[in-house]
Amino acid sequence: MALPFLLAVTLHEAGHAFAANAFGDPTPKNDGRLSLDPLVHMDLVGTVIIPLFAVLTGFPFLIGYAKPVIIQPGNFKGNRKKAMVLVALAGPAGNVIVAVFCALVLKYAISAGGSGEDWLINAMYYGVFMNCLFMVFNLLPIPPLDGGAVVEQFLPYEAAQKYRSIAPYGFFILIGIIMLASSIITVPTQFMTGLVVWAVGVPI
Repeated sequence: MALPFLLAVTLHEAGHAFAANAFGDPTPKNDGRLSLDPLVHMDLVGTVIIPLFAVLTGFPFLIGYAKPVIIQPGNFKGNRKKAMVLVALAGPAGNVIVAVFCALVLKYAISAGGSGEDWLINAMYYGVFMNCLFMVFNLLPIPPLDGGAVVEQFLPYEAAQKYRSIAPYGFFILIGIIMLASSIITVPTQFMTGLVVWAVGVPI
């Protein structure tokens, strides 16, 4: 699962970086984040320690994150709210792109005679699943996740401020969801995984 995990967190943060740069914010570029190199986006705690902890403790699924991309919305050109929404959605969109790429590799590996015992087959299947998982996970409307950033743009100023104040407790809310209501994440993840596999035409 290591390679699919690195692809998922790298393309997620790279999506934010490229989108922010496209809307006129040079901060990600100045920070060296306009890159697909996993080392550029790696975070010791989020990309190494937490995933290892999840594996060793038998967590329901692999969790973790890369180093967040810093953006300065004041640099955005045009409609700032629209830019914020699209920059937030660019991370999950990056995961969809990687999921489709992994599904394509999976399709041709199976067509070439690969079996379920092959490393490539397993890695690419996990690549589809994990990127769909990251997409669903990050779209949850909980600050500081991307879904929370999107919701915030549609709230009146005072409501948005109160909504944003939830961010310090977001991690604990997520752990609660994972432990007590994981189907909120797993059901749409399985649906998206099946949709990507079907859309690409991976033989079942």
